[in-house]
Amino acid sequence: MMRGVLVGILILMAGAVGWLTFDWYRTTYGGGEPFGAPFALVDQKGGEITEAAFRGSPTALFFGFTHCPEVCPTTLYELDGWLSQMGADGDKVEAFFVSVDPERDTPEVLDRYVSNVSSRITGITGTPEKVAEMTKAFKIYAKKVPLDGDDYTMDHTASILLLGRRGDFFGTIAYGESAETAIAKLTRLVNEG
Repeated sequence: MMRGVLVGILILMAGAVGWLTFDWYRTTYGGGEPFGAPFALVDQKGGEITEAAFRGSPTALFFGFTHCPEVCPTTLYELDGWLSQMGADGDKVEAFFVSVDPERDTPEVLDRYVSNVSSRITGITGTPEKVAEMTKAFKIYAKKVPLDGDDYTMDHTASILLLGRRGDFFGTIAYGESAETAIAKLTRLVNEG
């Protein structure tokens, strides 16, 4: 019972943080320069992936973890659906799911998880140190929250980051945002980003 209440509170907190982050990100990072910092991690197939993956195409970037009870699977499912609804425009968006829990989210675990939801989203993970550097550079909040025994969950930013073709910050899609608004933002990203 207590675990369920804690998870519910964390979900509400993640949603609230998502709604508040858009204006802050836009004001602070909307200057047209590449957002984040260089990184070298691995994708869900074990191949190297760097910040170059976020250049050349509009990008949707979500940070989460595979043991997430609701926010992460819902967000990935919705993102895949929005991109599908966009037709050919949706194919122009590169989508990524970056694990904030690399201790459990190996490339193999990510591959099973992401592949069950979408063939158009690429999972990213790496060593805990390198993932922490990336999340910090992309201004993503992520913190381990102990549960019973050795179990834990992750509290994290629940917004999808949108990056333009140069890797510059373009906007966010907040957790729980309507499909119409999310698709409009993604369409604008394709047309203007």
